[in-house]
Amino acid sequence: MKNIFLIGMPSSGKSTVGKRMADALRCRFVDTDKMIVREEGRSIADIFATDGEAYFREAERRVLRTIRPGQSLVVSTGGGMPCFHDNMAYINATGLSVFLDVPVETLVRRMLAHNTDDRPLYRSNDPELLATLQQRYQDRLPFYRQATLTVPGETTAEKVLLQVGAWL
Repeated sequence: MKNIFLIGMPSSGKSTVGKRMADALRCRFVDTDKMIVREEGRSIADIFATDGEAYFREAERRVLRTIRPGQSLVVSTGGGMPCFHDNMAYINATGLSVFLDVPVETLVRRMLAHNTDDRPLYRSNDPELLATLQQRYQDRLPFYRQATLTVPGETTAEKVLLQVGAWL
């Protein structure tokens, strides 16, 4: 089976949907953010605070390049991963990319319902969270649109599997 890479904004459901998809497909799920935390031995917030975003983006590139074609993985990527170091080209060359295109208002609602303080680029107490996410979504959209498939709206694993099935 091809690797399946889930891309999209933070709180779009990549990890939740990815775990359920991996279970349904009987394959392994990996989360690139968790891979980075394990490799670095510290949280993403600590990486940003100590070494900055550029260092983190390089760590994303390194971790992504450990994923090879044909490993039968469902991969949850960090929200910004497709936008740096030709990562989107690597993702598409290594598997099937699926953009979970969730409305920004839904992302805000989800972030406010959960602790977003582990996300260095977004804070739940930011009065401009909606505007920040809208701008970041627009900035990232050209990269996200390079995905093999786009699944719009509130997403479930079943919905994604239905669309992905024809490509596997």
